[in-house]
Amino acid sequence: MTDSPWAALLLAFIAVLVLAGTTAGAEKSDNILVLGDLFDITASSLDPAQESGGLLADKAQIVETLVGVNPDMSLAPKLAVSWSQIDDLTWEFKLRDGVLFHDGSKMTADDVKFSLERANEKNSRVPTLLKMDSIEVVDPLTIRIKTKEPNYILPAALHFAAPMAIISPKSVDSKGDIDRPIGTGPFMFESYDEATHVLTVKKNSNWWGGEVKLDGIVLKPITDPNTRALSLENGEVDFTVDVPYSEIDGLNGKNGITIDKFENSRLIYLYFNLLKKPFDDARVRKAIAYGMDRSEIVKYVLFDVGTPAVGIYRPDFYWTNQDLVAYEKDADKAKELLAEAGWTDTDSDGIVDKDGKPLEISLLTFPNRPCLPPMAEALAGQLKEIGIRVNVEVVESGVVSERQKTGDWDTALSAVSVAMVPDPSYILDSYFKTNGSNNRGYSNAQVDQLLSEASVTADEKERLTRYQKVQEIVQDELPIIPMTYYEMVVAKKDYVKGYIFDQTSHDYTLTPETYIER
Repeated sequence: MTDSPWAALLLAFIAVLVLAGTTAGAEKSDNILVLGDLFDITASSLDPAQESGGLLADKAQIVETLVGVNPDMSLAPKLAVSWSQIDDLTWEFKLRDGVLFHDGSKMTADDVKFSLERANEKNSRVPTLLKMDSIEVVDPLTIRIKTKEPNYILPAALHFAAPMAIISPKSVDSKGDIDRPIGTGPFMFESYDEATHVLTVKKNSNWWGGEVKLDGIVLKPITDPNTRALSLENGEVDFTVDVPYSEIDGLNGKNGITIDKFENSRLIYLYFNLLKKPFDDARVRKAIAYGMDRSEIVKYVLFDVGTPAVGIYRPDFYWTNQDLVAYEKDADKAKELLAEAGWTDTDSDGIVDKDGKPLEISLLTFPNRPCLPPMAEALAGQLKEIGIRVNVEVVESGVVSERQKTGDWDTALSAVSVAMVPDPSYILDSYFKTNGSNNRGYSNAQVDQLLSEASVTADEKERLTRYQKVQEIVQDELPIIPMTYYEMVVAKKDYVKGYIFDQTSHDYTLTPETYIER
């Protein structure tokens, strides 16, 4: 190490070169879009079977699924042009003819069989969704999927991106891993930088869906909302999402920036470790619901990004129970419920206690989504008014997951896309069925029975009646508390044209119509 000014100058110059290298691809063409994403892009994200965040299907658009979805959540053809149920256990799918993988080979039923069987083996969520027994190749453009039990949501489950995406078997190396996914989407894999975690894709000129207007996309992980805003402002990226809500008005129109807000299928919700006291007591959970003011949070904390939630689903989803009643702020009701549960302020310190212990809880959240930390702090302030002391912990999302695995947590604030599979069973089974994959200790025999009955009911109206009853029960018992319906903040340079927001995507989709016009 040396203190020479020349050495310092050289180090600074090298640092500039390294930073410039992450956007070098963007400088080669005026029609390559540089995107700042809100999550890290890891090497494991390049395997569709193990990726469930929408990176490969929505953002990079490398891979596609058999089934698409319309804005109203009804199903639409994609790589499959039609499907039908042959009997209670058999579904037949007709594939789109003339679809080419990025290596030029034609997509066939054998490739679809390979992709779905691999996903079923690699991803623990897939067997629960597909309930698959076997796949038969009828002819090059027809497959039949046999299920172990009636599965009336199978077509909807095949929309789940990216695990259900169709890939060429040539994507997989001799060890069974994928580091260069070969899909059918409008963009094809070009490179992944293991040092910077930057993913670069290029235009697929042979895409079955028509013209792709961008020459490529450079996807840069920028996990801090403030850094995303700064990167857009100084021109390091052309497009990003979820900048700090407090900066939206100041950024909009500045330096050629346009900011828009779009409704999507995501829910912000508070959830509990129901295996710990006092969260196993529904009266305490209801007290918390009555102690919060969602409208105040939306207006003053989220700067009117999003809307107060009533239930789990937006009112415009066709399966939503429209009769649910929101929990409006009622401090007296909250204190009454706490008292019923044995929590009162015996020492007049402002915090309720029971058996000599104050009601003090931790609230975990993560920083990638700019709404979560300030919402957590606002919630802590509101709950203090009813005698609950809340200690907010903002940690990386991976830390939240690890804490939950060990049981070292009380409550958490997070966001979930409730329509990755466009069917009510996707969330209701996962969150509220005993031993569901996202169940945090909730168990209700009536809910289990309703969900089991719905899963084997062919009549759509009868299915929805059961799912709406489940919504009614969980609205009363509150194993989770819906907070707000999410709005995605899209911030882009004015020269980015043709962008169409897809409200059914995990976060957002860079549609093939997007282009750059400087």
